[in-house]
Amino acid sequence: MKDQQQSSVALPLPAGRAAYALGVWRNPGLWLVLAVVGLVGAYPIITNQAATREAIFTTLLSIALASSLNILLGYTGYVSFGHVVFFGLGGYLGMYLLNSGVGLPVAVLAGGMIAGLLAFLLGSAILRLRGAYFALATIGINEAMRTFISNFGPFGGPTGISLNFAVYKPYGGAAQALWLTYYSLLSLTLVAIVLSFQVKHSKFGLGLRAIREDEDAAEVMGVITPRAKTWAYVLSAIIPGMAGVLFFFKNGNIEPLDAFRLHFSIELLVMVMLGGQGTVLGPVLGAAGYQQLRGFLLTNPTFKDYQLVLAGALLLLIVLFIPAGAIGWLRARFPRLRRVLP
Repeated sequence: MKDQQQSSVALPLPAGRAAYALGVWRNPGLWLVLAVVGLVGAYPIITNQAATREAIFTTLLSIALASSLNILLGYTGYVSFGHVVFFGLGGYLGMYLLNSGVGLPVAVLAGGMIAGLLAFLLGSAILRLRGAYFALATIGINEAMRTFISNFGPFGGPTGISLNFAVYKPYGGAAQALWLTYYSLLSLTLVAIVLSFQVKHSKFGLGLRAIREDEDAAEVMGVITPRAKTWAYVLSAIIPGMAGVLFFFKNGNIEPLDAFRLHFSIELLVMVMLGGQGTVLGPVLGAAGYQQLRGFLLTNPTFKDYQLVLAGALLLLIVLFIPAGAIGWLRARFPRLRRVLP
């Protein structure tokens, strides 16, 4: 009799979880975000405009990297100044493989895998640190990696790696390869958004958000925090590793100073916090908005030399006045939007 009662109680649980998962994926906000990003990304393809393609390429790259950083920063609350490490390392391995005759798809996957592996090794050690100690450790890792790559012979040392033009022949030449890179980055950006959404609405993501609110309490409630943080770090690293291969394949060369720019990590932090950390839509809006501001500053004779100064000032203003970002502010002011702003 007890067994029958237990089974009658247990049966609805899988169905309940399935219904919850189905309800989550019916969120109109997610599909709206994907539709807008997809349409904006398709515009240069429809119009066949190279200049527009280059501008939107930069925005898509920022969205992909900001969404990946959000998995660590937004869901666990850990501030990383070394996110560009995975971008640079993935780019270096990809360029090395491409010069060795490996195809672009394999090089992109390899870039993501090496970035994820590095994140797993680093996360097992430095994620035991908290707060400012972790942030400082990520800065040190970025500088250490840049110095190592600058002295690593197979990767070209301080001069980096340049692609032979023969690498582009299988893709229809350099001009056609630019379009292939664009298609690939657009797809990767959409994957990054879906990954961020999936993590947030999973049991794993619930544990990450518990860590963000109170790590000690999360441990008491059964969250294995070292493992959860490490896997969040790994997931946040894979997308930058893959994007790095695409970015430097498009450019045709890679150098240590370009691959491991500390200020790029700072800009990614600004993007995530500007839009709203811990949300799916926030990094998308933050990245798009920041790139528009950055484009204006770089083309303005008065402000072109003060881009990073203004980025730092913007970060300070966000922390002081709108720590939840634009999406967090909207959700707090208009509670009904919480259902449609993922």
